[in-house]
Amino acid sequence: MKKEISYKVNEIFETLQGEGSFTGQPSIFLRLQGCPVGCSWCDTKHTWTVSLEQEMEPQKIVSKKSENDNWGVFTIEQLKALFISEGYQAKHIVITGGEPCMYDLTPLCHELEDIGYSCQVETSGTFEIKVSEKCWVTVSPKVNMKGGYKVLNSALMRANEIKHPVATEQHIDELKSLLNEHEIHDKQIYIQPISQKKRATELAIRSCIENNWRLSVQVHKYIGIE
Repeated sequence: MKKEISYKVNEIFETLQGEGSFTGQPSIFLRLQGCPVGCSWCDTKHTWTVSLEQEMEPQKIVSKKSENDNWGVFTIEQLKALFISEGYQAKHIVITGGEPCMYDLTPLCHELEDIGYSCQVETSGTFEIKVSEKCWVTVSPKVNMKGGYKVLNSALMRANEIKHPVATEQHIDELKSLLNEHEIHDKQIYIQPISQKKRATELAIRSCIENNWRLSVQVHKYIGIE
């Protein structure tokens, strides 16, 4: 008997997408567990480690009241049933993490698209991206992080948008070097302040104007939603 495909899930919730091209889009967030990249400013560090001691029953994941490193295993059929049983109205699925591209997401994307959902994956670009052709890919390139992973050319080529977190001029320089190295000329480029602090935001605005990039400001944090 063929084994059912499953994913390690940290969190599932319905909200508005607050970043990038789909800002304001009602979305179901599917946050997967596991990430070795090691971003110093990561706001989901609780998704980094896959500890067997933190595994929970799938139904308990949906009812989590706070961010923690508990996770549960869901098959694709369980996820589809959950979206219906929870009464989610959104038809856009954001698959994030952690690092979601540690998983082969192609079967998940296909099955969700077959029943009327659109899919978006948010990734660091350090793993091969395995998704459907229709899936919207957001690469947030993580350069010189603790884990030592390199941003892959194949990931940048597959990206529909590149969304780069910035706080200092060094982050702008890293992005420019990455775009030049991989000869990226035709992608939507978003600059996103790592914090809502004035200095980072001013840097992002100035860089967008100077380079004809776009600004992403994490709307969900400004309006106080998940």
